[in-house]
Amino acid sequence: QVQLQEAGPGLVKPSQTVSLTCTASGGSITTGYYYWSWIRQPPGEGLEWMGAIDTFGHTFYSPSLQSRTSISRDDPTNTVYLQMNNLKPEDSATYYCNAVTSTDGHYKNYWGQGTHVTVSS
Repeated sequence: QVQLQEAGPGLVKPSQTVSLTCTASGGSITTGYYYWSWIRQPPGEGLEWMGAIDTFGHTFYSPSLQSRTSISRDDPTNTVYLQMNNLKPEDSATYYCNAVTSTDGHYKNYWGQGTHVTVSS
């Protein structure tokens, strides 16, 4: 069973850059088609889709975050990265990764447990 695990620094100061990783274990995400997203949830609020990367390396971003966000990948290690710069206190949230895969017409959906990011001086 594939599991996703996010990792990040936890606490970041305003205006700094945060880098998060999401790594798959127990199987491969990258052997077939995948659409790998980053989604966040501020305390007491709903989920916000931030962006994604697919098998072909195409990236997709939320218009409101595009100027500050970059998503990349490393297929051999089954890892996707999120970099976000110029952080603000309102960027404090739990950050999740989600992968939808398609192999031979079969779709699977995987979620990580989330990693907390707090933006505070």
